[in-house]
Amino acid sequence: MEALRYLNKYFWKYRYRFILGLLFIFISNVFGLYPPVYIGEVFNIISDALSEKTSSDGTVQSLVKNQLAYYAFLVLAFAACKGLFMFFMRQTIIVMSRMIEYDLKNEIYNHYQRLSISFYKRNKTGDLMNRISEDVSRVRMFLGPAILYTTNLIISISLIIPKMASISPKLTLYALSPLPILVIAIYKVSSVMNVKSEIVQRQLSKLSSISQETFSGIRVIKSYIQEDFAQNQFMDAAEDYKKKNLSLVKVNALFFPLMVLLIGLSTLFTIYIGGMEAIAGHIQVGDIATFVIYVNMLTWPVASLGWVTSIVQRAAASQERINEFMNEQPEIEDQTTGHSNIQGDIEFNKVSFTYPDTGIQALKKISFTLKQGETIGIIGKIGSGKSTLAELLCRINDPDSGTICIGGENIKNLNLNDLRNAMGYVPQESFLFSDSIYNNIAFGDQDCDADAVMNAAKKAGIYSNIKQFKKQFETIIGERGITLSGGQKQRLSIARALIRKPKFMLFDDCLSAVDTETEELILQNIKNQSESKSCIIISHRASSIKHADQIIVLKQGEIIEQGDHNTLMNMDEEYARIFKKQLVESKY
Repeated sequence: MEALRYLNKYFWKYRYRFILGLLFIFISNVFGLYPPVYIGEVFNIISDALSEKTSSDGTVQSLVKNQLAYYAFLVLAFAACKGLFMFFMRQTIIVMSRMIEYDLKNEIYNHYQRLSISFYKRNKTGDLMNRISEDVSRVRMFLGPAILYTTNLIISISLIIPKMASISPKLTLYALSPLPILVIAIYKVSSVMNVKSEIVQRQLSKLSSISQETFSGIRVIKSYIQEDFAQNQFMDAAEDYKKKNLSLVKVNALFFPLMVLLIGLSTLFTIYIGGMEAIAGHIQVGDIATFVIYVNMLTWPVASLGWVTSIVQRAAASQERINEFMNEQPEIEDQTTGHSNIQGDIEFNKVSFTYPDTGIQALKKISFTLKQGETIGIIGKIGSGKSTLAELLCRINDPDSGTICIGGENIKNLNLNDLRNAMGYVPQESFLFSDSIYNNIAFGDQDCDADAVMNAAKKAGIYSNIKQFKKQFETIIGERGITLSGGQKQRLSIARALIRKPKFMLFDDCLSAVDTETEELILQNIKNQSESKSCIIISHRASSIKHADQIIVLKQGEIIEQGDHNTLMNMDEEYARIFKKQLVESKY
């Protein structure tokens, strides 16, 4: 239960609704307490009428009918009131649980967005989704049904058992004797069901993962003619899921028969012992009917105790998993709440960075300055630290040592949202949403209009392709932009960055999938737009950065060459070798 204390703040938030719900539970049970007594009285009246020799008398019959009508009206009225307050209690307790579920999901989602990129590298997407969906749903079962049924059980027992004992302590003892066995049996069955449910759930997740990978990698599967392999893999997982589900169904089949059996025993004891007590004159015949109804009223609340215990256990385990992520703190913290004016020169001063998960040192004492309005090109082999440099500038990661300054101010002291808002960052991996082309471009600026979207598409060299589509800008591009080519996805990502009109342009090898002619067009458009803006172009192509004001060549996290295109060509070292080699390759 320790993990569930995290939810106390929500109970406090909805305390009035919660207290009102408890009051409604109590009132509904009070209204349910008297109809069994009235029904017992009806049995007594009928029994007395049958035993009277004058029962055939018209006056007596009329009196009996009036009494029966009176008690029938009371039973109906009390049942209606009980039903009304049961509706109210569900509208308070269950609705409260849904409200807390809503708040909790939003809190988790917001917390996820605050966490650093390294957190997502350590955890699987499926696990993150499971905690915000499946785990929260289990916690909601504790907040709603578990609290509702537990409170209902406590109030029912506290009202009904004293009422039964006041009529006949002996009959009460016999009538309730099977109920503890029912609780234990249901708890045992529920525990087995929980274990098997977890197994089924894990297998379902595996089945879903196989389906997702198959649909996402359908191009590769078809290219390698592995449809039969994928089908067999899915069938094996589905067969395993069927077997585990059938095992759960067999255990589940014991639940209701067991409950009916033990309820039947309670009813049997009530009728038999009650009959013996009535013959002995200790109770009236109507008391037997009252007891039968009371036993049935207690059966479900008592039976639910085992189920509720199971719900609480699962909720506690789920909340513990949720707390594990909620206790994670973002590694990149915003140091200021005030707005920052992001402008000026970008300066890297002896910046070093090592990835904590792998221990690989990506950058080693990198130093350079990018004047405002200038363009710098960064080139190097895979693993030389190019993308790491871009991530540090956007504060996706923070350097281990050294400083990164903009306008003379350490970026750690700048407002994080203002810093990232000033960056037009196009990452190496072009991620697109399963939405229209228009919305994917407009994602860069939610306040833009159609003209701005169109102009951004033209500058990114994707406009002519879009016009060829049947629905043009309203074309749905599918999951991760699966319907587009690699070059089209990259240009769409560039358009998304250009529409923001940022103060700094940061392109991380985002032209690798476009042809040289299109690359020249895009770079010229970028240059025209960024005449007064600083621009960093990271590429493995020398042609992409040859017009930059200065070029940096990285190798194993260190700067080995620095200067403009002509200077580096005259040096005739690494950059010149890369440029000449790529120039020769482009001719063939």
